[in-house]
Amino acid sequence: MSPAKKRPAVTVSGAGLVLGDKEKLPLYAGSMHYFRHDVSAWAPALDAMKAIGLRLVDTYVPWGVHEQAPGKFDFTGNKDLVKFLREIHARGMYAVVRPGPHINAELSYFGLPERIVWSPECQAKTPAGNPVVLPLIPTAFPVPSYASEAFFEASGEWLAQVSALCAPLQYPNGPVVLLQVDNEGAMYFRDGPYDQDYHPDSIRLFRSFLRAKYSHVRDLRDAWQDQTLAFATANPPHRFDATTLDALPRHLDWMEYHEDLLAGSMQRLAEQMKSLGLDQIPTFHNFPLGEAATALNPSRITDVLDFVGLDYYHPANPQHHLTIMRRTSELASRCEGRGAPPYGAEVGAGFPPIFAPLDEKDSIYTLMCALAYGLRGFNLYMAVNRDRWVGAPIDVRGNPTPFADEYKALLSALDHVNFPELRRIAPVRLVTTRAMRRVQRAMHAFGPITPALFNLLGAGAQESVLEDDLGTGEVPPMRTEAFLRAFERSLSTRGVPFAYAGGETLAVSTKSAKWIVAAITAGIKPKFIAELRAAKKRDVAVTMGPDVPTRDGNMRPLLEPLDVRGLEIESHGDLPRIDALVARRIEELSLPTFLADVPDVHVAVHEDDTGVMRAAFVMNPTGASVTTNASIRGARTLTDLVARDTRTTKVITGTQGAFSVTVPARTVRFFAVDT
Repeated sequence: MSPAKKRPAVTVSGAGLVLGDKEKLPLYAGSMHYFRHDVSAWAPALDAMKAIGLRLVDTYVPWGVHEQAPGKFDFTGNKDLVKFLREIHARGMYAVVRPGPHINAELSYFGLPERIVWSPECQAKTPAGNPVVLPLIPTAFPVPSYASEAFFEASGEWLAQVSALCAPLQYPNGPVVLLQVDNEGAMYFRDGPYDQDYHPDSIRLFRSFLRAKYSHVRDLRDAWQDQTLAFATANPPHRFDATTLDALPRHLDWMEYHEDLLAGSMQRLAEQMKSLGLDQIPTFHNFPLGEAATALNPSRITDVLDFVGLDYYHPANPQHHLTIMRRTSELASRCEGRGAPPYGAEVGAGFPPIFAPLDEKDSIYTLMCALAYGLRGFNLYMAVNRDRWVGAPIDVRGNPTPFADEYKALLSALDHVNFPELRRIAPVRLVTTRAMRRVQRAMHAFGPITPALFNLLGAGAQESVLEDDLGTGEVPPMRTEAFLRAFERSLSTRGVPFAYAGGETLAVSTKSAKWIVAAITAGIKPKFIAELRAAKKRDVAVTMGPDVPTRDGNMRPLLEPLDVRGLEIESHGDLPRIDALVARRIEELSLPTFLADVPDVHVAVHEDDTGVMRAAFVMNPTGASVTTNASIRGARTLTDLVARDTRTTKVITGTQGAFSVTVPARTVRFFAVDT
């Protein structure tokens, strides 16, 4: 009998990290890049971070900075990683280590050695076999391939160096409590569906993927409508050329393979570092902006790592408010079901000069808005200013700026209500399927311009996909999105709190739901319908539409009709009809409503594990100060926990759950709730 596997020293919970058997550590982190500062600045900067209330120090470890020549590394002076980690440990703080191999960090070549990006064997390839170049300031460069064996061999030597230094400093022997695997793995932002990766090693992996997916070559031939195919010779599509649903499987296989490639790469990197001694701490990966339109599949990544986090760099305005709501609520739904922390791996505090400018109100608004919609931990990127960065709350010499007081007040407020242990009230889930996201990605209409950019700007299928109906009479992604947005508008207008959920994580993302609305067009996996039926048996109301699919998730005709007995089918996406349905559900399910009577002002309420309301956010992303009547039924008083404007009332008494709240422009007010 094999010996029992030893429990890691650090594990994850929905509230953050658990050190040893009992100590809970909220994920309140700030980024400082030791290698960008003189050693004399380390101590004052760390002291300033601790004074704000940050308990974790997040740092990249840049391969390209430390490597002097192949196999030769410099960890001396301000590159002394071990010394920096010991400085953290001496202050009773903890460390999040991010060794890449890709780190970005606004470094040339994204922190990779120049020899790596210019190595033909390491480079991702276009359909014509050319290097895939990222046209980035200050230096354009060819991006590495996530399939390249040469790249993995070289990066393995680097990760062995980092692991040897960090493994002895894992908790409880040192401050290292969390390990990020790679960084923003959306194929280096060249993630257009036919941009890459046609590297020979990738083609080999694609064919292996097909062998694993299809039980026999005849199944592949039938799916691709090509009776001459063989697994050994199947080639991926070079552009979107489907004109019917029957022609989609080849393209969707390529989309799914990208997801499989990235998840497999993250697993390989994580297992490598674990085998080198970094096996006592959790692993995670951070998704970039617009992640829903990339090949990063959160379900597949969390099958191989402990959790995923999101990056946030958003201006404070109504459109980006909706973007934050959609992506954060989906993250929170998924994490709630998995018992993982909803984490903002990079929440912009300042901005790099290559971005559009973000001011201090943008930064604090984005963070508080994300907390309102379910985030439970965050990393301020950057906490400490440095080259190629503007606007961090601590300057390059370690002195706090006036902006630091904003974060100190917020962290104190979060502690006051024990925020990591709370849960946002959101009994409705809007579900979009992975199959439709793959179709939308395949049908991206703007060539090499990343689909993630459109997603980041709040654009959906209507603005970004080819207007080809594939013989159905309507463009499937557009029809699906119109259906979902109609529910979003109606729920928002009536103040019903809701969250998004991904179809690939339906079972875990809807555990606390009272009502599931699933947007489905053209194709779906029968398993998805089975999960909807299982939810119905738990007395969850289920609505699906606008179609009952006749095809599977790969858009192949189903052999027999889907069993949708007992599920409500809503085949019309017009707003009045959906609004009437929402009104009926409010009464039938006793859905809560938290409503502000001013357009574009939003309310979010959080409860403890006994169902008692403890905290509320009132959010105004507009450019004008407003006074709104906020409805929070069951609350008696609201006490402002982060009062920044002395002219506003700190304690507000309600009348039958209605509160008159003044919210300055581009501001979030955070209240403790007394019931």
